[in-house]
Amino acid sequence: MGRVLGIVAIAKNFAIGKGGKLPWHYAEDLRFFKRLTTGNAVVMGFNTWISLKKPLNDRLNIILSKSRSIKNQPSVLLMRSKEEILTLNKYLKCDLFIIGGASTYATFSEEIEQWFVTEIPLEPEDADTFMPTTFLRDFHLKENIQLDSNLCVKVYARSTESLVK
Repeated sequence: MGRVLGIVAIAKNFAIGKGGKLPWHYAEDLRFFKRLTTGNAVVMGFNTWISLKKPLNDRLNIILSKSRSIKNQPSVLLMRSKEEILTLNKYLKCDLFIIGGASTYATFSEEIEQWFVTEIPLEPEDADTFMPTTFLRDFHLKENIQLDSNLCVKVYARSTESLVK
């Protein structure tokens, strides 16, 4: 069984999207995303799937959608519920990365053990998708990874106190 991990690039105003796409382009962040997720499973909502245009190579692509359908293709699974995905995860020999969008992050908020958060040094005014300002409430900073002079990834681990329910 793999760990359930969240990965997101987030602006200073908590923006993560605009019109179904990232409102910025940072090649170094995309390279980091690829390095981290390759060889693992990635979970995304239907809109994120559509924005990608094709499956992410060398990863199991899991699309979470209650009602949509997709074309059958290698390394792509359509699953109808969080419970189905978590059941599948018991049999995976890799990590499960939650890659968006906002509703998929919310769906897995209680299961995510660790966050990889790229801090984007912008505040896109016309963004239309945001993370809740409290999404890291039960987490503590574990590590800083400097990607380049403008970008830093902060790794947050779930605080042990939040695991006791």
